[in-house]
Parts: sequence; structure tokens; C-alpha cells
Amino acid sequence: MGCAATADDVPAVAVCLTSAFYTDPLWGVWSFPDEAARARPLHDLMRFWAQAGVRRQCVRMTPAAEAVAVWVPPGEPELTGEEESAFEALIGELFGARADQLMALFDRFEEHHPREEPHYYLSLWATHRDHAGRGVGTSLLRENLAEIDAHRMPAYLESTNPVNVPRYEALGFRRRSEFSSPHGPKVTTMWRPSQ
Repeated sequence: MGCAATADDVPAVAVCLTSAFYTDPLWGVWSFPDEAARARPLHDLMRFWAQAGVRRQCVRMTPAAEAVAVWVPPGEPELTGEEESAFEALIGELFGARADQLMALFDRFEEHHPREEPHYYLSLWATHRDHAGRGVGTSLLRENLAEIDAHRMPAYLESTNPVNVPRYEALGFRRRSEFSSPHGPKVTTMWRPSQ
């Protein structure tokens, strides 16, 4: 069902991510509180992450990008040094006076990321709103996790939407810790042992 996304797929992957995270408590509502102006900056953010994931050949998608999963393999950085610099510039452009607040939030993500054991990191998982509720995203993620299990590796993620926590638990993830963004929603970190 799932295939590796290529550079040509980045626009479709970014559209899927933007659609799915539009009402996300953290990446949608808290990051871009002006709903009328949310779509463009959210798309720019998601497109950046999609491009970085495709470079690592770690974005899995359904045939028409109805659902996508952005993974970071064990031992690989999520962003190269060059991408980190470009990302900081993008955050400054998108968030202006709030850029420092966002960078502090990314520091919190980094502080909570486990270091004890190599693992696959699910950076983003999304189903386009037009296809939500049909099990497309869950099927894609089950397939990805079966591949990870074949390598006998654990997986880690951060859930920015409490609605998704039970979905992750049904896939074998367990709550690990929680943290909050400044004046923002709670983030739940989750770990799935190798199966």
C-alpha cells in the first residue's frame, strides 16, 4: 500500500500534511491562531518538513498521498546543518516576534527525545481531511511498523493531539512523558518497543 515519496511527491505530501494539521492543537491552532491566515504559513512549514524527509527517503505515502508518514531512521539527524539554518530562517519569516517562542518549543521536543536506544522516529503522520475516518492512515502506519518490526527496532513519536493518543496505543505505543509549549497545548511522547 505505501511507497517511498520522491521529490516529485513533495507538493502532494505537503498538501496532505497541511490538511491534517490545520486544526491540530499545536501545529495548527497554537502556531497559527489566525484561522483565516493559517493555510499558507502552515503549508510552508509542512512543505519544509516534507522536503527534508524526502531527502532522507523516509516519507511513506499512499498512492495519491491520501495519508503520509514522515520517519527519521535510527542514528540519522532530522535535519542537516544546512537545513537547520534554513529552518531557523523560515521560522523567523513565518513567526516574526514569536520565532523565539517556537525555537524554545523545538528545544523542548529535543529535551524529551530519548537517547538511550536506537529507534525509528515518527516525525509526522497525517491523513488528508477528505480521506479521514476510513482507516487509510492507520493501514499505512501498520505497514510501516511491520517493516520496523522486521528490523527488530523500537519507534518513538510525539503526539500533539490528544485525540490521537488512543490510536497510537492501539498500534503498540505507550505514553512516555508529557510537556507543554509556552501557553500552549500538551504534547505526549510515546514509545513502541521492538515487536
